[in-house]
Amino acid sequence: MSKKHFLGFTALALVMTGLLVGCQSTSSEPMKKESDENTANYESLTFDNYGRDVEITEKPQNVLTLGPNSTELFVALGLTDYVIGNSLDNHSRGPLPEYESEYKKIPELTYGSATREAVTTSGADFIYGIDWEFGGEGLDVEELESFGIKTYMNSATTLEEIYQEIYDIGKIFEIEDVATDFVTDQKSRISAVQEKVSNQEPVNVLVYDSGGDGVFTAGGTNFETLLIELAGGKNVFDDITDKQWTTVSYEEVLARQPDVIVVHDYDAPSLEQKIKDIKNDPALSQLDSVKNERFISITLESVLPGDRMAYAVETLAKGFYPGKFE
Repeated sequence: MSKKHFLGFTALALVMTGLLVGCQSTSSEPMKKESDENTANYESLTFDNYGRDVEITEKPQNVLTLGPNSTELFVALGLTDYVIGNSLDNHSRGPLPEYESEYKKIPELTYGSATREAVTTSGADFIYGIDWEFGGEGLDVEELESFGIKTYMNSATTLEEIYQEIYDIGKIFEIEDVATDFVTDQKSRISAVQEKVSNQEPVNVLVYDSGGDGVFTAGGTNFETLLIELAGGKNVFDDITDKQWTTVSYEEVLARQPDVIVVHDYDAPSLEQKIKDIKNDPALSQLDSVKNERFISITLESVLPGDRMAYAVETLAKGFYPGKFE
């Protein structure tokens, strides 16, 4: 290369470098300014999350939703773009049709329960997750805090509690009007069902999650028990108040003679296999509800606190009183 050509090439390189630097400076400045403004204008919030204070000093940007009910709630509130991962799709039959396209945009962190490694290396700054995922063999909230990850636990057992969770999410993500409208719609739909079933004799309901040495079912403090009551039913094991989930003997089930059996639908065993097991069981097959095939299937995420309260009440009520909803 001649000296003349070399000098020309060097000059061109310097010009191109200057242009690149200029472009980088121009593109990065607004991003930094946006981040600074977000921190400066965001009002610090503190929430009582079932006896544990959660302080939020800036709007979360990278969220994990642990549990399909938690994930779908974020989708329903228009917060899909904040979610970088979810868990427990093994407890799901997929989102409601109206949320399917947005739900599919969310990456799967773990198919089953979230692991410590997956969470701590995810880049998350906030978690909204069902309480199953924490404590015991699950995630440690205090450790997550040390990684800079704020945790808000989904642990509602009443409508008032899940509505408060939704209001809190609205405040955290500055969508209070959206959250309020969502809760108002849920209340309206549930009230419409209650009006239709108000004069009916309550239907005695057995919740069948799974079998084995007995029936794994919902206790009296379980959120599902509340949904059953709102739909005009009565959980036959609502007197078990020390556990949300428990195993009861087949003899106990026979003694309580449920009118209908609500069967949970998730990955395994399949819904079809569960109903087959019930029909083939020497004890359960004696029930009139089994002989008459009074089964109501419902996906597990539909009876967890999240976005499907009204949907679950509507689904259950139609199964309890089909003639009222033709």
